[in-house]
Amino acid sequence: MIGLRGIPNVQGGVETHVEQLVSNLVELGADVHVFARKNYVVDTKPYIWRGITVHPLWAPRNTRLEAILHTALALFKARLLNPDIVHIHAVGPSLVAPLARILGLRVVFTHHGYDYDREKWNSVEKRILQLGEWAGMRFSHARIAIAKHIADRMQKDFRSPVHFIPNGVKVDTKDLEDSVLQEFALQRGRYILLVARLVAEKRQLDLIEAFARTNLKDTKLVLVGGGDLDSEYVTAVQDRAKATPGVVLTGVQSGRKLASLFANSGLFVLPSSHEGMPIALLEAMAHGLPVLASDIEANLGLALDQSSYFPLGNIHRLSEMLRDRMENAPGARTSQRQSSRILSKYDWRTIGLKTAEIYKSIASANPHRVYQQTKRNPEPATR
Repeated sequence: MIGLRGIPNVQGGVETHVEQLVSNLVELGADVHVFARKNYVVDTKPYIWRGITVHPLWAPRNTRLEAILHTALALFKARLLNPDIVHIHAVGPSLVAPLARILGLRVVFTHHGYDYDREKWNSVEKRILQLGEWAGMRFSHARIAIAKHIADRMQKDFRSPVHFIPNGVKVDTKDLEDSVLQEFALQRGRYILLVARLVAEKRQLDLIEAFARTNLKDTKLVLVGGGDLDSEYVTAVQDRAKATPGVVLTGVQSGRKLASLFANSGLFVLPSSHEGMPIALLEAMAHGLPVLASDIEANLGLALDQSSYFPLGNIHRLSEMLRDRMENAPGARTSQRQSSRILSKYDWRTIGLKTAEIYKSIASANPHRVYQQTKRNPEPATR
């Protein structure tokens, strides 16, 4: 696996996707190696996590160069392992797909979203990311998209088959660390939650402004996530949060603390302008939370009821809907039905099985090395 920041507990949609996917692939008997960027993981030498080998490698501390330079380095390192499959994640890192083919590797590319639509990129950088998308689509042996609208568009534009395999969701409500509520002075059911990186396309500033207009008593807005230290947007969010009563910045949270923040929230909101397939929104729904989301294509693809969507960037409408949802919470039975539906539809084990089938269909290795779909005595499998 190459193209991501790292695992485990590294913030980001691609990172969450890979962390859950590889855990299931290992259970199927795969020998999985993940190449991580040293500045995002705790160790500097290779380590084993849940049967997965994580290889920390150098990456420049430059948000515009770190992904491609690290991915290129990881590709050469991966070649030394003589793998059956190299799986590249996201359109930027997929610029190396032609090089992977030159090195004689079997390549799978997962399209996680139109990264060139992110607000932080200039016109040249957007074109480079579009070139990465082209390279991933043209030079991979198999292509996966995490959202149906992405799969449909890629098949139309490139006339190549694309497998639609969505993101999944995993919820564990056992042994929650409810101490996080005391840590940030939160009351169960009396806070609005957003879990996302502090980047412009997540629109935290929109949500803060809408919350400020609600004048909701005994209610807080909790923003979970971190961002780049030198980011002007992060500074703007921090300044606006300090100036707005009731806004709480928790920084990055993970594990049982993050699960507790989801489980005890009164409402989850995703106001973003760009998503591939929103894992955090799925997690909120799996927890049975009422949700509000911007009416962008990726969010509309989850087919929520129409009352759960608001016009992107419409702060006045968002403010009205925040007030209404916090004052009129849905019943427990509705939440339970929603949770069961999401957990059934977006199951990581099923996603792992579908991905394994794609690997097997293109693997050039001896068939005795491919996946053994059993936990019993797994033989060396697809690497």
